[in-house]
Amino acid sequence: MIAMTDLERVIPAPRDREDEAVSAGERPPRREWLVTNGLGGYASGTVAGVMTRRYHGLLIASLPAPLGRMVMLNHLLERVRLPGRGVIWLGDEDEVAGPNASDHRDHLAEFRLELGLPVWVYRVEGFTIEKRILMPYSQNTVHVTYRVVEGSGTVRFNLRPSVHYRGYESPVDDTLIQHYTIAATGSRYELSAGPEWPVLRMLLVGGRAALTLDEKGVTSVPYKMEESRGYQWTGSLWSPGYFRADAQQGQQISLIASAEPWDTVVALSPDEAASAERERRRKLVALSSVRDDDGFAGELVLAADQFIIKPAGRIEEAARARAEGDEVRTVIAGYHWFTDWGRDTMISLEGLTLSTHRFREAGYILRTFAHYVRDGLIPNMFPDGQREGLYHTADASLWFFHAVERYTASTGDDETLRKLLPVLVDIVRHHLTGTRFGIRIDPKDGLFTQGEEGYQLTWMDAKVGDWVVTPRRGKAVELNALWYNAVCLLQGWTEKYGGGDGLNLAEHARRARESFNARFWYDRGGYLYDVVDGPHGDDTCCRPNQMFAISLPHPVLDRERWEPVMTVVRERLLTPMGLRSLAPESATTSPATTATCAPAMPRITRAPSGDG
Repeated sequence: MIAMTDLERVIPAPRDREDEAVSAGERPPRREWLVTNGLGGYASGTVAGVMTRRYHGLLIASLPAPLGRMVMLNHLLERVRLPGRGVIWLGDEDEVAGPNASDHRDHLAEFRLELGLPVWVYRVEGFTIEKRILMPYSQNTVHVTYRVVEGSGTVRFNLRPSVHYRGYESPVDDTLIQHYTIAATGSRYELSAGPEWPVLRMLLVGGRAALTLDEKGVTSVPYKMEESRGYQWTGSLWSPGYFRADAQQGQQISLIASAEPWDTVVALSPDEAASAERERRRKLVALSSVRDDDGFAGELVLAADQFIIKPAGRIEEAARARAEGDEVRTVIAGYHWFTDWGRDTMISLEGLTLSTHRFREAGYILRTFAHYVRDGLIPNMFPDGQREGLYHTADASLWFFHAVERYTASTGDDETLRKLLPVLVDIVRHHLTGTRFGIRIDPKDGLFTQGEEGYQLTWMDAKVGDWVVTPRRGKAVELNALWYNAVCLLQGWTEKYGGGDGLNLAEHARRARESFNARFWYDRGGYLYDVVDGPHGDDTCCRPNQMFAISLPHPVLDRERWEPVMTVVRERLLTPMGLRSLAPESATTSPATTATCAPAMPRITRAPSGDG
């Protein structure tokens, strides 16, 4: 097993060019940290301690529908009184504490990740203090722990929590909550905003711990990244008072904040919770069988863990799965703003679960999505706080076949394949007869076509208001490559296990391949059309989508055309950062038709819906 020290990444904090730019007000700090809880909830912020996004907070809880993910604990004002030496601030508090707050970068000596968990090290006047943040797995709970590593005498910590209950996507100036109350039972505190909202439970563990009621509100708190994205960027916070506790060298205090019941909150002490989470992470690394000397691979295993979740918001789904002796798992498409997306889940399943040897969870994911197939379609996404998915995608269902193939090749799990086979057959039948959004197989040539006005059904799904940036209606190159691959896979599975009566899959595969090679080859350019039979004819835009005609297990493109396609891709699309989504010279009128390739995105004030 890789030693813990091999999974430690140190980011020195002495002033660098970014710190100087932040201090000068040129831009908000961009170094960010993220801790997740396996439910879709998380804690996140900047290393500097400044909230710059609406998504930042110490507890963004993943709650049952219709609430979804909610920002419950936004901020913690951290003040330390040293023995006989006055007061210092641990965080960058300028926006929250006011202009008299000291600059924490005078005290922050180091920031590091230990097993993927953030650690801040502060040094001031002979004292060294470490701060750690973790979320117990599968809980909407956060532990913020401070430990006095060095120093003589007693340190008093003052921690002021600030809140603004809202959905994590809601504007920072949202004023749904008008009044908060706080109640105490012994050392346990409950903050409430009314019966329709969850209760925030807080507990401070440490010497002489207490809460001083000192209600305060702060207005005009800036969120600089929201300003740069063109969104509302000033909001307010409310605080009931401040916690205080004492610690000496070798001692620690921990603030626990949670949306869970009290019996769950106190089930583990802060030390026990930290030990359990570190052990869980070590086991994930060990399970993956990465080399003992490959710390970077170990870090990737822990990074992958952030995206595999049990969707806490869909209670009925979990109950159904448990009744069948199964478990629900899905994949978050990205933090901070994405939920679970069908396409992203199927594409990433191999890297997140199979490469890391989390085979059982891979099976859970496939069976979870199979339950949601409607009219032959995998959901495009599950909107936050909703129980049912949206189905406006043309390729997620085809990626499902690819994910099943990679899973069975890695695990040999024939039982899951047999269980999924009727669903896979149903998907193909619906595509042959036609399903939602114009998704169907054209009976004239056996090619996959799709499109409906106002929808963006392929992976190029940016949309701004009613403007579909790259609609790609018609017969898209990667969709037909995926269709051919899916039919070939299903042919092999039905020949082995049965099913698919009357489909004649071999004939559908033959027609698709012949039509593809006849229709998609753009001889003048030496590569593949991006879309054929579109509203404006055939689209000669040079895009990386054509690579799927070569790279899937059953490539649809004739072998003699692989090399010219690869040459064009290397020359026109390859960059040191990966492949462009459009060759620069393609952002002009197509030479073959009157169609126009979609240009690079213009500068807009709001992020496209496909990009959060």
